[in-house]
Amino acid sequence: MIKRILPFAKKYGIYALLSPIVIIGEVLAEIQIPKLMSHIVDVGIKNQDITYVLTVGGKMVLFALLSLACGALAARFAALGGIGFGSQLRRGLFHKLQDFSFKNLDRFRTASLVTRLTADVNNIQNAFMMLIRVAVRAPFMLVCATWMAYTINQSLVTIFLIAIPILAVALAIIACTAFPRFTAMLKKYDGLNSSVQENLISIRVVKAFVRSAYEKKKFKDANDGLRDSSIRAEKVLAFNGPFMQITIYSCIIAILWFGGNHIIDGTMETGALISFISYVTQILMSLMMISMIFVNLVMSRASFARIMEVLNEQPDLTDGKEEKVADGSIVFENVSFRYNQSAEENVLENINLTIHSGETIGIIGGTGSAKSTLVQLIPRLYDTTSGRVLVGGKDVKDYTIRALRDAVSMVLQKNVLFSGSIRDNLRWGDENATDEEIQAACRSAQADGFIQSFPDGYDTDLGQGGVNVSGGQKQRLCIARALLKHPKIIILDDSTSAVDTATDAKIREAFRRDLKGTTTLIIAQRISSVQDADRILILNDGKVMDFDTHENLLKHSEIYREIYESQQKGSED
Repeated sequence: MIKRILPFAKKYGIYALLSPIVIIGEVLAEIQIPKLMSHIVDVGIKNQDITYVLTVGGKMVLFALLSLACGALAARFAALGGIGFGSQLRRGLFHKLQDFSFKNLDRFRTASLVTRLTADVNNIQNAFMMLIRVAVRAPFMLVCATWMAYTINQSLVTIFLIAIPILAVALAIIACTAFPRFTAMLKKYDGLNSSVQENLISIRVVKAFVRSAYEKKKFKDANDGLRDSSIRAEKVLAFNGPFMQITIYSCIIAILWFGGNHIIDGTMETGALISFISYVTQILMSLMMISMIFVNLVMSRASFARIMEVLNEQPDLTDGKEEKVADGSIVFENVSFRYNQSAEENVLENINLTIHSGETIGIIGGTGSAKSTLVQLIPRLYDTTSGRVLVGGKDVKDYTIRALRDAVSMVLQKNVLFSGSIRDNLRWGDENATDEEIQAACRSAQADGFIQSFPDGYDTDLGQGGVNVSGGQKQRLCIARALLKHPKIIILDDSTSAVDTATDAKIREAFRRDLKGTTTLIIAQRISSVQDADRILILNDGKVMDFDTHENLLKHSEIYREIYESQQKGSED
């Protein structure tokens, strides 16, 4: 796992290397100060040699300044290395998500992915900064200070050597207990983010149905759950500080007792004891730092595991080699599909279809009949469970994903626009489209009229998610965006449900005029939206019930005839 995550630190590796080097200089300078201080007490003050005191004191100041400078540089290098590592890790995770298929994304909740990209990455970033700074300083200081203390008095060293294994056992117990609790806490973070995300995205619905009180309670439950989980995790870590303090003060008291006896016996100088206590303090503070590292690693270990789940997730879709789609013909050969391999039944069952290039195909069926699922197999938003889908005479798996999706333009059932201007959103279809091409696509989608009515026209800012336009306007902008790709296949997944019948008819007329040679698949609830299609596909429970022209279906398809007559009657009423 370490090998999997270290490449993200490569770009900032120089800072990760410089920080420990400078820290070594800081420690070497710092451990000289207690030794010089003992010389001042035992030699300078004892002999009342002011010159010696000033000379050695000057050296102490120089070592202190050197240690301070090295510490500041180490902090800067650690910050640059850690923050840089965090940014690269976050970027790597985001790029990984872009390679995921819909099936991969279905395994993670959106709120959970947001938490992993933010809180979890921050935890690992802080742990990395600690590892390249504190995790080097503390052990090195421990070794150096222990050696300096040993050179002063060997017998007193045994006091804190006894404390080290006791602290090690305590830290191991704390770490093993805290890890599962922090894992549970991060899951509560996911739940809180999910609650906030859903509320903010659907705030208009919440207000329309006067559900603010319900949403407040829902947030309170998620927030309280996170609070309780955090307290439960922190309770374990709360024992760390007091235990360390008790150990440190016990060691200092013992050293003062036995060291004082040595001074009385004349086997130890006063300055040497002061110096020894300073080294012991450095040793015990190093142990406390090591305990902090353990605490931080316990917290980041849970985040590390969650990030590794994303990094180790293998995209279900692999690229083929074909770079060009010959035409818009589509063939389904014995296609079956299920979203989850453990599901008992297929969503699509034994689909066999042949659609010629340039045909216009209508697709109708009841809610849950798998209409959207069927068309999502064409651009490989999902892969078939069995059977195969051919586009342009070749299996869709033989194409590069980019080539296939460049040839297939899709207006999804849920229309999505992004923050920015109308022009910027439309250029998702073709980033190099001219203003004339953009306006032509909008005229075909019956969008140019309302766009021109805005004061800023095509430069109108849509806001996040296109909040500044109506549902019907949003659908027409999405259709225009799809048209700008000049695709060989265009799929409209119930994309005119929010426009009136007159506008729907104009859009269909524009398609017949402007999309000659383009295979057009139209999923609709209204038969009037598809009755002019070359053929109409009827789906029911993931199975093909019929596939023929409007006139023939009226003659021999009871399902189609019932739908048609009920809609005609509703229209007359």
